[in-house]
Amino acid sequence: MSDQSKHFTVEKRILVAMRKTLSSVVKDVTPSSSALKSPLTDATIEDIKMCFGMIAAREQEIAKEAGFELNDRPQYTDQEIKSNVVSLDSLTKK
Repeated sequence: MSDQSKHFTVEKRILVAMRKTLSSVVKDVTPSSSALKSPLTDATIEDIKMCFGMIAAREQEIAKEAGFELNDRPQYTDQEIKSNVVSLDSLTKK
């Protein structure tokens, strides 16, 4: 494993830990009833959103530099498959 890939692995783990910790803090302070007011100020909420955005942007940069695409979405077993398989033989001229 190269030094650069080790760095990305460590950085990715740090970003995952930061995202999990931040989301846990938000869950812990979110009132159980929508009738209650959040203890966070509007400025703090905006700062948290900005942090999540920066974490996601850096994760995308790391994936792009590693050659991965993050456009994949989860597929469920009962989900209709939208791919169209084309035989290579059908592409050759006869």
